[in-house]
Amino acid sequence: MILYILMKDFIHHLLFPRESNNHRAKILHHDSLIVIICLFLFVTSLFAAVSKTSPDVLGISFNITSSDLLAMTNQKRQENGLGPLSMNDQLASAADQKANHMFANNYWAHIAPDGTTPWFFIKNSGYEYLYAGENLARGFTSSIDVINAWMTSPTHRENMLSKNYSDVGFAIKEGSLTGSDTVLVVEELGSKYAGQNQAQNTVQPTASPTPIVLAVISSAPSPTSVPTPTTQTLTPTPKQQENINVAAVQNKPLIDSKSVSNKIALGFLILLISILIIDAVIIERKKIVRVVAHNLDHVIFLIIMIIVIIIISRGIIL
Repeated sequence: MILYILMKDFIHHLLFPRESNNHRAKILHHDSLIVIICLFLFVTSLFAAVSKTSPDVLGISFNITSSDLLAMTNQKRQENGLGPLSMNDQLASAADQKANHMFANNYWAHIAPDGTTPWFFIKNSGYEYLYAGENLARGFTSSIDVINAWMTSPTHRENMLSKNYSDVGFAIKEGSLTGSDTVLVVEELGSKYAGQNQAQNTVQPTASPTPIVLAVISSAPSPTSVPTPTTQTLTPTPKQQENINVAAVQNKPLIDSKSVSNKIALGFLILLISILIIDAVIIERKKIVRVVAHNLDHVIFLIIMIIVIIIISRGIIL
């Protein structure tokens, strides 16, 4: 009974404004918040350390395969009255080259800092395109999440549902990009000249037309001013050679560290918002005067943090 009373008193002191905590929930005091933040950082660091030593026990759970991406893409195309795309080894090689190039040069963009465009990788793979396009995704944990993200973006959706494309190739690679470990998905779409695989007497265009990409960032140069890519041949290292045309990236640890971390962070932020609202209601009812920041400002800030966490946890497309 005594233990129950002590616990109840402690919880009230921690979560509700009262005289013992200077009419401010103890968890909202600066010293309490600092302790909680340090504890969260410690748990996050512990998760990261265990993930490296025991990835089968604690790590990020993901399951993305090129076969699933192709099947889901073709399902969306069928639903919109379009013919299916065919998996193309040359475009898969181009996607793999692009993924390796992004990891090696630490950038997240359609056009590399040195001016290398997606078309360089496509041509380097031997694919002579009439039309070509590229979709990128990172940080997703399932094939369906990648497809849904692309389909909800107007430019990426237009790429996936374009009648100009007949072929597609995917690369799905793990690595460190712009300071964080991630799973990178590259989709290269294209269609060849009508007579490329036909008789040699078929009239061929005298010059390669400008490729069409519908998912390039708005700051990309116009077609007439696309920088000339570097001319070096991308010779994969032995390690890269082993990973060429990776068809799937799968990992199913016992505990999904990303999911647990996100749930802890979201749970704590929701708890703080609830305490702030309860705090404001009690103070207003009791007409207590105190010199503290407005709870509404804190609630808005915490809601923004929740939105950011949700957006980041779902992955990014380009």
